[in-house]
Amino acid sequence: MEAIPKLDLAQFTAGDAQQKAQFVSDLGQAYEEIGFVAIRNHGIPKDELSRLYASVSAFFDLPVDTKNQYDDSEGGGQRGYTGFGKEHAKGSNAGDLKEFWHFGQFVDAQDPQLPSYPANKIVSELPDFNESGERLYKALEQTGREMLRAIALYLDLEETYFDARIFNGNSILRAIHYPPITADPKDAIRAGEHEDINLITLLVGASADGLEVLNKKGQYIPVTEVEDHIVVNVGDMLQRLTNDRLKSTTHRVVNPPKEKWAEPRFSIPFFLHPRPEVSLAVLSSCINEENPKKYEDYTANQFLMERLREIGLI
Repeated sequence: MEAIPKLDLAQFTAGDAQQKAQFVSDLGQAYEEIGFVAIRNHGIPKDELSRLYASVSAFFDLPVDTKNQYDDSEGGGQRGYTGFGKEHAKGSNAGDLKEFWHFGQFVDAQDPQLPSYPANKIVSELPDFNESGERLYKALEQTGREMLRAIALYLDLEETYFDARIFNGNSILRAIHYPPITADPKDAIRAGEHEDINLITLLVGASADGLEVLNKKGQYIPVTEVEDHIVVNVGDMLQRLTNDRLKSTTHRVVNPPKEKWAEPRFSIPFFLHPRPEVSLAVLSSCINEENPKKYEDYTANQFLMERLREIGLI
């Protein structure tokens, strides 16, 4: 496979029974083969995305001292600002060439999980920043719900299997800034090779190329020509849940050619997580003689904490 498959979510959300079944089949096969797809008709409003990108750019233009007022190192970077080079890929000591901001769940109902979620940090310098983040967060959460419904059907589960498990889930909207490269980065790249922690990741646009995905031949293929699409990939939690049936694929963000070092890159992925107490025990339907159970039983929160330690955030 030399490019990630492109699919139309409207086949699933607005198509007839045959179109819906075809989308489910195509999605499942893509997630078994490479773990990434590009989705059009995804329902994310362009104007909301543009507003957030403008707010994000304005935030990262603020003085370092101002940004550091919103640092959340003590909380593992789960809310607010994480400075340049602090995060690294699992197994790497080289800090990624990026800084980022985290929006967390906006719990607006009485929920027993509310006390376990840190509050979102409010950027007083940019009144529209948090409002834009919340609107896009909720739009991506809805699109992610539809994607998980298709995945559930592919796994022979009830279509709404994941709905309650992700309601008020511990999802994260990350706004990333890869600053211009001003000196030889040596071994560091914008984001080292890694797999995502969560169930699925939804990536809404990026201001420059750089994302690459590892295929089964061990070759990195660039993700390009996906305008008007969002990129949706399998995370480690879903791979674990399906006993490796669905593939959490290694990917990275490489540095641009030297003549483009002066250009920054912005990216906004949405990491869709279940509720903290949800079990990641392997689905019984994904265990057989040829594929015995590979993972011990974890909750989503246990797995998240383990991975945050591995990437240097706690």
